[in-house]
Amino acid sequence: MKAIICTKYGPPEVLRIEELEKPVPKNNEVLIKVKATTAHIGDTKIRRLEPGLGPVKDFFFKPMMRIGMGFKGPRNKILGMELAGDIEAVGKHVTLFKIGDPVFASTEFRMSAYAEYCCIPEKSAITVKPKNMTYEEAAPVSNAGLTALINLRKGNIQPGQKVLIYGASGSVGTYAVQIAKHFGAEVTGVCSTANLEMVKSVGANKIIDYTKEDFTLRTDYYDVIFDAVGKIPRSKRKKSLTKSGKYISAFDVKGNVKLKATDLLYLKDLCESGKLKTVIDKIYPFDQIIEAHRYVDKGHKKGNVVIIIK
Repeated sequence: MKAIICTKYGPPEVLRIEELEKPVPKNNEVLIKVKATTAHIGDTKIRRLEPGLGPVKDFFFKPMMRIGMGFKGPRNKILGMELAGDIEAVGKHVTLFKIGDPVFASTEFRMSAYAEYCCIPEKSAITVKPKNMTYEEAAPVSNAGLTALINLRKGNIQPGQKVLIYGASGSVGTYAVQIAKHFGAEVTGVCSTANLEMVKSVGANKIIDYTKEDFTLRTDYYDVIFDAVGKIPRSKRKKSLTKSGKYISAFDVKGNVKLKATDLLYLKDLCESGKLKTVIDKIYPFDQIIEAHRYVDKGHKKGNVVIIIK
């Protein structure tokens, strides 16, 4: 099979396509013929060996990343955290899926989605793909959508509460706006000028252009502030919260929470009822993975960057 491998840390050019042996599922695994994956921000950070937590934190976290991921390069050479495709084979103990099932899944830090085939445990974050979504639309829900859901649940959002989503135009942010709306919140999205209309289109009640205005200088207060990109300075995180309000960062949860198929099923239902949609900025073919990573590295993507595998 063809796979994109990353043998060392560095710029997008460290990625290359190689021919590898097709994996065989273990007793509790399914083999997925991958139709779509993504240039996820997590993939680019691993490739660059940059946690993205700020200069000081990155200085301390880089050695930890090397221990966890690999010293000279990623221990798992095949990156990719999000995928959608069809079940091609199942292990002998698998009962939840059958050959031919269209699925979407998060491989989390096992990665391995940048390949024509991928094996994952049947009891991981995998379920049948939403009927009304293409493979390209479903793949990003499996990780970015789950990240938004897990974080917003921490806020215990009640109908009528005010929620601010910082970084509302990104992959996690666009899903967060929609999920917070589903919870009954009045949602304010913070993004750049170029993305105002897009954020409004996914359901934001109000929009703040961070290039022109600092939301913390307003007189508005929020029950939940969700920082989907981890860029609100520590000194400003609580300025616009109500007395009982909660600040939540997407960078505080993923390493500590295991993604669940039950949560993916919850999002599948939202997708099929038309309450959750995927914003796709660009779609690249498999052999243009370097260009896809270059684009994500610029930091201006809107929603998701998808990779199609034929």
